[in-house]
Amino acid sequence: MNHDIKAIFLDHGNTLRIVVKDEEFQAQAMRQLATLVGTEQTPEEFCAWLAQRYKVCKQRAKESMIEASEKDLWTSCMLPEWPPEKIAPLAGKLTRLWRDRDGRRIPRPDTEHVIVELSKRGYRLGIIANTITETEIPDWLEEAGLSQYFDTVILSSIYGRRKPGPEIYWEAARSIGVEPAQSVYVGDNPSRDILGTRLAGFAMTVLLMEPATLEKEPATGDAKPEVIISELRELLDIFPPRNGSGDGS
Repeated sequence: MNHDIKAIFLDHGNTLRIVVKDEEFQAQAMRQLATLVGTEQTPEEFCAWLAQRYKVCKQRAKESMIEASEKDLWTSCMLPEWPPEKIAPLAGKLTRLWRDRDGRRIPRPDTEHVIVELSKRGYRLGIIANTITETEIPDWLEEAGLSQYFDTVILSSIYGRRKPGPEIYWEAARSIGVEPAQSVYVGDNPSRDILGTRLAGFAMTVLLMEPATLEKEPATGDAKPEVIISELRELLDIFPPRNGSGDGS
């Protein structure tokens, strides 16, 4: 283990929080979204139509590695036929509802303990995430009492650049004053996360992949990380206390 590691940056979706299905919660999100926009379609029809739009928007973002802001996403890509003066002020709420139609997002069972313990051990912590939301992740950190443990939260929807481009990783390291070579990234996507961290010159990549996922999507060749874990708490076996910092695990 390289003891010169100073910062650990984590992905958000499927790393710190996972999506669980909840049919009523998802149906309610679709109803609220349709009502907010004022469509005459049923919520199911409207969301199915939006899903086609979103597929195009997402592919465009992947190809350009540029992430639109919430406002631009909804006024220019998702609902360009609607008056922008109506849609722009609703963009944040529309994004939340659009994400809620996938299910509830809940933290992994060991998320809080691992974050608190890594901070106690002397590591600077940050989040680097590709996401269309600008407020959901910071709001969750605040509600969960975890904001204090993160020195930076870099979201593609605010920064404007996406993984695997190295810029978003460099920005995260720069924002807390550490060198990329002193940084680690913990993610869950073999191609995107490994390519990005290597382009950025990070010291190592840790992939969180459950055994079933790993069996379907083996991380091999150029997509093989330095370390693969199946539970977040395994990070505590990899990163010991720095410079005599306490170990409360």
